[in-house]
Amino acid sequence: MSVLLWVVLPYVALTVFVLGHVWRYRYDKFGWTTRSSQLYESRLLRIGSPLFHFGILAVALGHVGGLVIPKSWTEAAGVSEELYHLAAVVLGTVAGAATVAGLAILVYRRRTVGPVFTATTRNDKLMYAVLGLTIALGLAATVVANLVGGGYDYRTTISPWFRSIFTFQPEPALMAGAPPLFRLHALSALVLFAIWPFTRLVHMLTAPVGYLTRPYIVYRSRDEVRPAGRWEPPR
Repeated sequence: MSVLLWVVLPYVALTVFVLGHVWRYRYDKFGWTTRSSQLYESRLLRIGSPLFHFGILAVALGHVGGLVIPKSWTEAAGVSEELYHLAAVVLGTVAGAATVAGLAILVYRRRTVGPVFTATTRNDKLMYAVLGLTIALGLAATVVANLVGGGYDYRTTISPWFRSIFTFQPEPALMAGAPPLFRLHALSALVLFAIWPFTRLVHMLTAPVGYLTRPYIVYRSRDEVRPAGRWEPPR
């Protein structure tokens, strides 16, 4: 079971993530969009969208720092374990809370605003459910393990396991001993990455670089310019 969950499943999820995006870009370029609903409602969107996007960006950067950068590197840079732990817990909790609050507002908006709800597909509902579960489990793991419990150093187990996947030397035993909430968070994240290419989340991998070099769009009136003070009936 450990090999299935912490070796096979990660590689399946990563393969679907990569090939799914290639397929989506080749065969569904016009669907590669967020399908913005700003025209239907903007008040709640102005509050929930920045909260969610800035929060999730901070969460993503925190995960990169915690999972990719080895513990020995931060210690060599003079960052003690206590300082790293304090910064990770405080910043992670704040970023997670902002993300949850923003997502809750966006889901509430999507459920209560008629036109937005009508434009919501089953695919969107699945994406919101998996995304919300992943975020909630991550925040719960942080709170329970670090604020309620005695603390858990995931950089000695989860981080080495994560890096071992990309070096093609997986170590499933490292994840088998992690607390249940951390394992559930990792599993939900793998499911999220597997469905990612087939949802509106693809827009997170797109940068509008073409806007920097494309020519200006010139708008002209369809009416001819007429001398001032002279009126002519429309043709």
